[in-house]
Amino acid sequence: MLRAAFWMTALLLVPLGLLLYFLPGSAAQLIGISPLWLARASGGLLLAWGLFQLFAGAQPDGAKVGGLVTGNLLTVATLLPALLKLQTSLPPSLRLVLWVVVGWLGLAALLALFAAPLGGRGGEAGVR
Repeated sequence: MLRAAFWMTALLLVPLGLLLYFLPGSAAQLIGISPLWLARASGGLLLAWGLFQLFAGAQPDGAKVGGLVTGNLLTVATLLPALLKLQTSLPPSLRLVLWVVVGWLGLAALLALFAAPLGGRGGEAGVR
């Protein structure tokens, strides 16, 4: 189940990053992104984060799980307030996509958090 959280994150971020990175100027204006370089930079970051999660899911450890959970929850914490505040002014299709992203990343973070082992020695921390 822990690997599923990594794969869920990668499955969402890699296509989203590619979409934003190669977003045509006309589509950028439709969704309200004025400077196209912002979409490209965001796409590059999402693509890199998604590829890292794809490869990190092969052999997850405590640091990788911590990075996955922290990154996903920070993304959710960034998008959720903006989504709630701008809900009525966003186009319905963009609003749905943002809700899917928030829910998907939140679920992946919770899966990783609950599936990760608690101690470095399987619960025997401090016992010699």
